[in-house]
Amino acid sequence: MQTLTAGQQAPDFTLPDQHNQATTLSQLLDKGRVLIYFYPKAMTPGCTVQACALRDALVDISKQGVTVLGISTDAPARLAKFAERDQLNFTLLADEAHQVADSFGVWGTKKFMGKVYDGLHRLSFLINQDGTIAHVFDKFKTKDHHQVVLDYLTSQ
Repeated sequence: MQTLTAGQQAPDFTLPDQHNQATTLSQLLDKGRVLIYFYPKAMTPGCTVQACALRDALVDISKQGVTVLGISTDAPARLAKFAERDQLNFTLLADEAHQVADSFGVWGTKKFMGKVYDGLHRLSFLINQDGTIAHVFDKFKTKDHHQVVLDYLTSQ
């Protein structure tokens, strides 16, 4: 797993959102910076805590000129249930074949309770309008992710 780092160009992509509508990174970058957060699975405890905290902090994140995108390997229908159940106010994208996760270097070997498997690693990338990666968030707890992001954004 070769994770992208700050200063590198983020790969452009188009993925279906929770409404099965195409979302393209470069089109969002025309409007400002983008926070892409990769999470393992919709509607699981850790992912729900992370998503709900981002939902509650979205106004403050948006004030910094940042659009939030959540990406997992879930199908659009599952993402729609997740967004509706938890009243998420940002876009969730379906990367079912994990091609975008591969291109960002967040798909790889994981270990959980003695089991080894391939899966999505929980990392976030702040993308500048020119498509370069401004910052990689890789050290946080799910409940604190939103605050780590906000602290970084307000320190710039």
